[in-house]
Amino acid sequence: MTRLSELKVGTIAVIKSFENNDIFLKLMEMGCVPGENIRIEQIAPLGDPISVSVSGYTLSLRLDEAENIFVEPIQLAKA
Repeated sequence: MTRLSELKVGTIAVIKSFENNDIFLKLMEMGCVPGENIRIEQIAPLGDPISVSVSGYTLSLRLDEAENIFVEPIQLAKA
């Protein structure tokens, strides 16, 4: 498993778990639930925030939020 914040644009992964319980409910309300596919759409020029597709919509996450999401990549970004 790896952290969502470590993935490159275009990578698709499956959400596995969360590290920080304080942010767990907020992420779940936004559609970031374990077992859901998530795709990295864009990364801001300075690396924060990142744009992801999850549960059929696009969501912007701060880097510190993305660091709390553990994922398992299923399709790596094409070089």
